[in-house]
Amino acid sequence: MPHPPDTIAAPATPTGTSAIAVVRASGPEARRLAQEIFGVPPLPRVATHADYRDAGGRLVDDVLFTFFQGPHSYSGEDSLEVSCHGNPFVTQKILEDLLARGCRLAGPGEFTQRAFLNGRMDLSQAEAVMDLIHARSERALAAANQQLRGALGQRMQGLIARLLDVLAHIEAYIDFPEEDLPSEDCNRVTSELTLLARETDRLLATRHFGELLRDGIKTVILGAPNAGKSSLLNRLVGQDRALVSPEPGTTRDFIEERILIGPHCLRLIDTAGLNTEPTELERLGIIKTYDRVAEADLILLVLDAARPTPPLTAPVLDALRRRAAITVINKTDLLIGEPVSVAPAGTTVVRVSALTGAGIDELVEVVTRLTDGFQQEVGEDLVAVNARHAHALNRAQVSLQLVITQLSAGVAVELVASELREVLDAFGEISGKVDNEHMLDHLFASFCIGK
Repeated sequence: MPHPPDTIAAPATPTGTSAIAVVRASGPEARRLAQEIFGVPPLPRVATHADYRDAGGRLVDDVLFTFFQGPHSYSGEDSLEVSCHGNPFVTQKILEDLLARGCRLAGPGEFTQRAFLNGRMDLSQAEAVMDLIHARSERALAAANQQLRGALGQRMQGLIARLLDVLAHIEAYIDFPEEDLPSEDCNRVTSELTLLARETDRLLATRHFGELLRDGIKTVILGAPNAGKSSLLNRLVGQDRALVSPEPGTTRDFIEERILIGPHCLRLIDTAGLNTEPTELERLGIIKTYDRVAEADLILLVLDAARPTPPLTAPVLDALRRRAAITVINKTDLLIGEPVSVAPAGTTVVRVSALTGAGIDELVEVVTRLTDGFQQEVGEDLVAVNARHAHALNRAQVSLQLVITQLSAGVAVELVASELREVLDAFGEISGKVDNEHMLDHLFASFCIGK
């Protein structure tokens, strides 16, 4: 993609009334704009107090402006940032003036796209910018910060370097077709490729954890009618989000709320009660409950401590076996003696009273411990690949396994080298070392304006 020759401008802060707002311009005209608007030669990285007057000489606002000289700027090129009062009208007037002075309105993610094109960051770091902006939990924030600092890019560069060593070794024999790859060299290559495939698998295994970080852990609250599911939701959320009534079957559809538990973001989903003799409306709600259970990462099975455990269907029992699951024995404030309900085998048991709050702290501790276990170990760095990374890693893994099989079968060296170049291309896509204009345009179009 050719380097954009023009200067772009856009608000760098969200629309709305606030104490301050920032309008950013980036490109070859940024220095001229600073001097023309404020009447002084701009000093790099020095915040300067000045009046902002438009091209007609009219006072717009009392501002601070900062000039960043490329390549020592976010975008890697000359940039101007104007901090004004956070009145949307003022922000718009400054933006209109910059456009009138020759700037072009920036597209979504165009500042970050220029940072990538100017070598200020690799593609995985550029994606981490959006992850950082949208992080909803401590774990998500930590993962985004590590990726922004190049954790994934550095890991991929390590894999690429090892793969290039293997390719160089193999291609040395392509230059001398009369030579066969010695068996000891073939074994060494196969061993190295097996290690690369294993590391690729470890990175792929973090995809689901990445989804949990970005979207929240799907936590389904499940149980019979009137077991206290909605009361538990309200207790965990900290407000009356769901209607609570002594009448069974109050919840006919699912209700979803996001909360923070420990360092994790949970998507709490309160579902329709599993009534053994449902009305037609309840039956439709139960069908939706089964759909949510099938997608769950964590299940909270709520039982009434004073009632026998209701019969659980095969799909529910199967989900409890396959998913992280906690049996929450509720209404302990009404209990005399031991609970009547019995937790399904294999689930962690916590006794609570959603009404009084007793046992909720213990439940939070258990949830935190279970959700901590969702992280895949990939070394010291908190790496969580996204869907684009996973697609490239899957391509690489398929080619790696094919090469390993080919080497075992004695396939010609030049065919093996060709397949390994496919692996190299797939690895390169993750950090953006492969020039793919369509992929880059699609990726940066998902960014917000001004970033």
